[in-house]
Amino acid sequence: MTSSYPKSRLHRHFYRNGPSHRDGADVTFGDIVKIFAFRTVNIGRWVTAHEQQIAANLFFDALCDLMSILCVPERVISLNGTLSLAFGKGGQKFSSAHYNAATRTLALAKNAGGGALAHEWFHAFDHFISTRFFTSASHHDFASALWLKNAQVKEHPLNQRLEACYQHIFLQPDSDQPSDLFVRSSAADRAMGTFYYAQPQEVCARAFEAFIQDQPLKNAFLVQGTKQSAEAQVGIYPEDAHRKRIGHYFMRYFSLLGTALERQDG
Repeated sequence: MTSSYPKSRLHRHFYRNGPSHRDGADVTFGDIVKIFAFRTVNIGRWVTAHEQQIAANLFFDALCDLMSILCVPERVISLNGTLSLAFGKGGQKFSSAHYNAATRTLALAKNAGGGALAHEWFHAFDHFISTRFFTSASHHDFASALWLKNAQVKEHPLNQRLEACYQHIFLQPDSDQPSDLFVRSSAADRAMGTFYYAQPQEVCARAFEAFIQDQPLKNAFLVQGTKQSAEAQVGIYPEDAHRKRIGHYFMRYFSLLGTALERQDG
């Protein structure tokens, strides 16, 4: 007898073209915590065992793909073991995915979280890096917001490269004028009577999404929708030369971070 209940979006096929990370085997969320050193993982009570297995495989492949794209070790993905994961639990109403700064938890909804992982991961990174990036940051701050407030950056080669990422997201080249992305995001907020798209942490997370989706390694559970979605048509993602420029500076930063950590571990 077939179920009369429709399958969730979790059961859909999420395109990816990367190498096999599991050789066809299943992994568990426990494996993910152990391999990447996440702090904790919480699964919602309404997630079935079958759904949990599908999700664990999708999470694992996506996180491995993210690690490959950024050229960083596993501990960067878990932000040095400070980040927790939640699936089907801990999200926000009307939101398919959410980063909770108070608990440092990245949460994806069971039925609609696919494709939002890169966006939420950058929120977590943006939060995590603030105290390492600025001299006066608190544990509540996001680096993107502090950068717009001209907070003092700690002297370090990695911080110089990260500052270049924020600069090229928010400003025109060699100018203190706002970028087209920031202008379009503000216009979208005005049209909707909200303040969301132009929030600095949201602008940067969407810029990071675009960078990830533009890579040859594709994973639709990790990121999708930065090119053809209704949101993309509104112009809230970086476009054309600006998109390529942002990607260039993100790659410069994360590749240096990966190299530095490799030397440190060696």
